[in-house]
Amino acid sequence: MNDSKHRKLAIAARVLHFAISVAVFYVFWLLFRYGRLTHIFDRAFRYNYYVCAGYAVVLYLFNKTYNSYLLGFSRIRSLALSQFIAQIFSIAITYVGVSISWASFKNPLLFIPMLFIYAIIDCAWSYFASMVYYKSNPPKRTLLIYRNEVDKRRFGSIVGKPVGRIYKIAEEFEYDGNSFSAIRDRLDGFEAIFVAGVNSRVRNGISKYCVENNIPGFFLPHIGDVLMRGSTHIQTFSSPVVYFSKKQIAPEYVFIKRLIDFVLSLLGIIVFSPIMLITALCIKIYDHGPAIYKQVRLTKDGKQFKILKFRSMRVDAENDGVARLSSGDDDDRVTPVGRIVRKFRLDEMPQLFNILKGDMSIVGPRPERPEIAEQYYSQFPSFKLRLQVKAGLTGYAQVYGKYNSDPYEKLEFDLLYINDMSLATDLRLIFATFSILGKSESTEGIKKGATTASRFDAPDDETDTESDH
Repeated sequence: MNDSKHRKLAIAARVLHFAISVAVFYVFWLLFRYGRLTHIFDRAFRYNYYVCAGYAVVLYLFNKTYNSYLLGFSRIRSLALSQFIAQIFSIAITYVGVSISWASFKNPLLFIPMLFIYAIIDCAWSYFASMVYYKSNPPKRTLLIYRNEVDKRRFGSIVGKPVGRIYKIAEEFEYDGNSFSAIRDRLDGFEAIFVAGVNSRVRNGISKYCVENNIPGFFLPHIGDVLMRGSTHIQTFSSPVVYFSKKQIAPEYVFIKRLIDFVLSLLGIIVFSPIMLITALCIKIYDHGPAIYKQVRLTKDGKQFKILKFRSMRVDAENDGVARLSSGDDDDRVTPVGRIVRKFRLDEMPQLFNILKGDMSIVGPRPERPEIAEQYYSQFPSFKLRLQVKAGLTGYAQVYGKYNSDPYEKLEFDLLYINDMSLATDLRLIFATFSILGKSESTEGIKKGATTASRFDAPDDETDTESDH
């Protein structure tokens, strides 16, 4: 089966699942509104079509937010969970919108059975669609090009499951600094290419080769590549020119973002206050220590503030005076209560007060401790580029990375956000955050005995030693 048929098959599978989801909602909507399945031919019945269409639009947007149909790149359980969360939020938003228009809130318990049906449909679709996808997509013979073992390790998490079921590394070679013409013949015969650490001219040659031969190419970006994403085409020159500088944030965006932060943090404090109270009591009862601890962190322009978190470690966790990150489940400083608190991200809830005060934003780079940040600065000074905007509770690094992601990778994620800052991006990341709650891999700790998350040496574009053949 060729790639065109693969794409058509994948699209058909997505359309089928989406259509079934909307059809199930439509049935339960009729039951919700009329108490029975009925068909009314009068003009008022069009309203049901409008509601169903509105639900379909919202569901589509949430499916895009959660990558609900990313066959071949997401695990089966991740696909099913993403689809289910998208459906829950779509139902909630549709219900609230309709209830406001009616000026009354009907009992929504009828939608509970629909969620069970959705869960069955999502699990079944994710399993069978994935199996069909893998069977109809034989592993692609893939070439891995890397500069050194550091870059090879950076690709380690990408070449793992489930991507590894589609792209099998058939050959790999260590790039020695030669020009693209010197390695051109090495590319023939492969169906995909993974690239890490080569210089810009060679990467340009490989990317053009991938386009010309219609094969997928996967490239680990340098910081400069990420910065260029925020560039703007300037049309006043006779040659194509792009312009970029330090991120300039529009005043109206700053105002609206702060307003959203204030409203959502206040609402969150009110809604989650029972959970925060129970969490605080559990921590206090376990070892009689303080439930909340304060820690100095960095935000925009290097300004320091005291972050609030529920304590998940022993009171004497840093009596040796050494600032270190958690090593996860292997960290004997984490209390039994703290393990549960960390697993479900309950320790982050008090930061709603930091957001309400204005020290933080809901979306932005995670604030680092000054001591740990200084260690990262010594490895690569560009880590300070994260401080262009206010620190946040969630963001690209939190949603798509891990707690123990290397600082260089965190920087790349944060720069992607800074270059793409908008209200739409903020809302998408806020909703996307719900998909990682409870995922153990997202809270995976650093290596035992280490103090920071740094695992890789600074890439060439940080040390200014990259040759440009």
